[in-house]
Amino acid sequence: MRFTKMHGAGNDYIFVNCFQEPIPEDPAELARLVSDRHFGVGADGLILICPSEKADARMRIFNADGSEAEMCGNGVRCVAKYLYDHGIARKPTLRIETGRGILSLELHVSNNRVERVRVDMGEPILTPAQIPTTLPGNPQHGGAVVDVELPVEDRILRVTCVSMGNPHCVCFVDQLSDEWVLGLGPKIEHHPRFPNRVNVEFVQVLSPQEVKVGVWERGSGPTLACGTGACAVCVAGVLTGRTNRQLLAHLPGGNLELLWSETDLHVYLTGPAVEVFSGIWKAGEDWLLDEE
Repeated sequence: MRFTKMHGAGNDYIFVNCFQEPIPEDPAELARLVSDRHFGVGADGLILICPSEKADARMRIFNADGSEAEMCGNGVRCVAKYLYDHGIARKPTLRIETGRGILSLELHVSNNRVERVRVDMGEPILTPAQIPTTLPGNPQHGGAVVDVELPVEDRILRVTCVSMGNPHCVCFVDQLSDEWVLGLGPKIEHHPRFPNRVNVEFVQVLSPQEVKVGVWERGSGPTLACGTGACAVCVAGVLTGRTNRQLLAHLPGGNLELLWSETDLHVYLTGPAVEVFSGIWKAGEDWLLDEE
């Protein structure tokens, strides 16, 4: 099986072109194998680029633990780059089918290669049952889970919950550190208040226009970036009065630009997409780097 490794702001995935390759019989197990950073290729997960009857392509994403996710903001930008750079869909704007629905992506091309992509991520979902979470809604915010208490062991955190097609729990902190991400991230992911588990973002506000974000990603653990998570941070920042609608998010793997539009209430995500290398995966054997 031929694969390509790509990343968006350090959030890396193994991509399989299912226009040419057969869809894997067990993509969940394949995701676990190829994502292993010691015995596999190493990645935050596996993404299948499939034909679509509704759009230019369909994206399926599997986390490093094999669970299938609904959406990935960094991954979908890389899908768009792959489609353009590899000649599958050479258009300035692409439509990609995801678990969130069909998204529109505007490509920024330089020297015939995609360098950055702007994604219309749609409207954030704030209804607790649709996120989903059993946390109570805040009446002051129309029943949305905004700045509510979440008991985690001996702490009481104040969190805001948002779905961008996948669930997120955003926690604003005075000083971002590994103690938050690595210590509390996994506990919040598996908290009983989140029936489908949850992605967790810890946020240090630098100014109303700028934040620093640490991510614990559902099914993958600590990642260098999360596109949907950055979108959730932007929404949470506005709802809690901490940030503006236009926001620059600094993540360990790079920067992402966010805009929560007042016009259509959609969140727009802009960031890089990078191809690292291609290779061939042989079941039961070592993966081989493509020397071409």
